[in-house]
Order: sequence, then C-alpha cells, then structure tokens
Amino acid sequence: MMNFTHDELNLMAIYNTGTREGLIDELTSMRKYLESDETELMELTDSALAKLNTLTDAEFNTLDLIPDFDETEDMDGK
Repeated sequence: MMNFTHDELNLMAIYNTGTREGLIDELTSMRKYLESDETELMELTDSALAKLNTLTDAEFNTLDLIPDFDETEDMDGK
C-alpha cells in the first residue's frame, strides 16, 4: 500500500467523504479553486491524488483519516 505523508493524510481527512472515489472527486474539485501562488498545496493535492488513484477501495478503507493537527495548540494557548 502507498505510504502517505502526514500532510497528505491531514488533507485527505479534511476532504474525506467516506469513499475513495468521493475523496478523489472532492480533492479534484478543490484543486480547481487553488490560486497560482498556492503551489505547495497544489503539489500536496496532486501527490495525494496520484497515490489515491493507485489504491483499491479495500486499501482505502484501512486508512485512518482523522485530522492530526498539532496537539500543543490547545484552546487556552498552551
């Protein structure tokens, strides 16, 4: 199975629809709205899409797509 980066997994978690094809559709749609200076996000999206297109639905269903943002950024600022 593909090795997704931490950033790819977070991006996929944000746009996850519950299915591999749904996520591919969401990322493809979001990509159309990126500005020309958003190259890092475009590259991240392209990389995630390329990997998603090689996965089977069964492999996709084993992914843990829960956003994992920095836990040190709590509401109280600590």
